[in-house]
Amino acid sequence: MKHNPLPIPIVVLALVFGLSMQSQNVWTAEIDLAQIMQKNFVVSKVYDSVANATFTLINKTGQERVRKTFGTTKLEENGIDNMRMTRFLSPPDVKGTVSLLIEHAEKDDDIWIYLPALKKVRRLVSNNKKDSFVGTDFSYADVIGYKVGEWNYKLLKEELVEGQPCYVIESLPKSDAIKTSNGYSKRIGWLRKDNLMAVKMDFWDETGQLLKTSTYTDIQLVDKAHGKWQAMRLEANNVQTGHRTVIKFDNFKANQQVKDEFFTTRYMEKE
Repeated sequence: MKHNPLPIPIVVLALVFGLSMQSQNVWTAEIDLAQIMQKNFVVSKVYDSVANATFTLINKTGQERVRKTFGTTKLEENGIDNMRMTRFLSPPDVKGTVSLLIEHAEKDDDIWIYLPALKKVRRLVSNNKKDSFVGTDFSYADVIGYKVGEWNYKLLKEELVEGQPCYVIESLPKSDAIKTSNGYSKRIGWLRKDNLMAVKMDFWDETGQLLKTSTYTDIQLVDKAHGKWQAMRLEANNVQTGHRTVIKFDNFKANQQVKDEFFTTRYMEKE
């Protein structure tokens, strides 16, 4: 009995589909998401830095409040955990306010805030990480960063953003405690393939509703020897309230031999 060959279009479709599935499997296997997220976690962590920054807070009617700050960062001895101090210089209602954030890889991060009106340094508990960072649309968790081992990752797709090829990666908290601490039930980030810097991120609140979107632009190579990058413009848009915040860094300088005294509660109290 003679068998008729499959019609050519079916053969072609089967071949293409088979190759497509094979390529998809290879593509997925080659990408170590935890490694990508770890590199993203450290890619902007210079040994130390100093910078001035302008915080612009914009409400849903377009009214603006502008704040000027001076900030410093420095890596701790393990070369991973970061210390970050931000001092508000103006306007008068926030002048003298200081925040100090200290990461700890193996335990809860430290969050300190100095309010000049009270003349007192206050230590915030770890659950305060989901709170607004000094009235902005960024949270303390956004500023400190998210511990890589606390999230599960899934590669959703690859996509161009402003002409740059990006991985689009979903991050889900591994436990309810992590969700509560960070304030997010899901994050989706767009990471540039060339340097693994985030250029965009969407955040869902604890109830699963889209909370805000953020963008990170004017990304500059600030430490060529160590391959460290910094976004000079950050914007967060709260889709639930219509409020947004723009942070622009000025005079950002890395590796400035910043002194440890900047990252003490004693320094926070200095006028």
